[in-house]
Amino acid sequence: RELLKENLDAAHLVKSNFAMLNRRLAEHYGINGVTSPVVTRTALPDASVRGGFMTQASVLKVSANGTNTSPVLRGVWINERILGKHPAPPPPGIPGVEPDIRGATTLRELLAKHRNSESCKACHEMIDPPGFALESFDPIGGWRETFRSLGEGEKPAQLHAGSKRIQWRIGPPVDASGQLQDGRTFTDYTAFRDLIAQDQALLAKAFVTK
Repeated sequence: RELLKENLDAAHLVKSNFAMLNRRLAEHYGINGVTSPVVTRTALPDASVRGGFMTQASVLKVSANGTNTSPVLRGVWINERILGKHPAPPPPGIPGVEPDIRGATTLRELLAKHRNSESCKACHEMIDPPGFALESFDPIGGWRETFRSLGEGEKPAQLHAGSKRIQWRIGPPVDASGQLQDGRTFTDYTAFRDLIAQDQALLAKAFVTK
């Protein structure tokens, strides 16, 4: 509604200098100075990763399973809803890729093997890069530098969450880099965001279609 009311450019769909926040959501995002319980337009710090649809906690939550993130689910969501591209469904008999909760193998490594199959390669070259870019966000949309592990890894500095003892350990660092189908590469989420924000015509077309 804010984009339409103010006639803002389509780049705001993915890269915006403001977000619609209330106190609890701002606290979840780590943004200080928001005290209102009502969702209102809030200016973001210059280096913020928020702004636009892709980093809304609601989107990040609905494209994860509550426990683990999925580059595939998130990649499909970004392609279909933001970029207006529609990957084909997986061929019959191809099993889904499940995360290794022990933390021994990352989903990126598992998906690399998955893409060795010719029947999977073309679609995953479209799906996986946006999904990898969003790996810096946990299953409920919080920012993270490392994955969680139920096997190997150091214990976190915070040993309790409320009254419950934390069972997970610090896993490998998040790798949010990737390469788009057109050959452009990115090193992290903000670099990915900046790349797709350049194509306002594509973003606007997908937005109007949806």
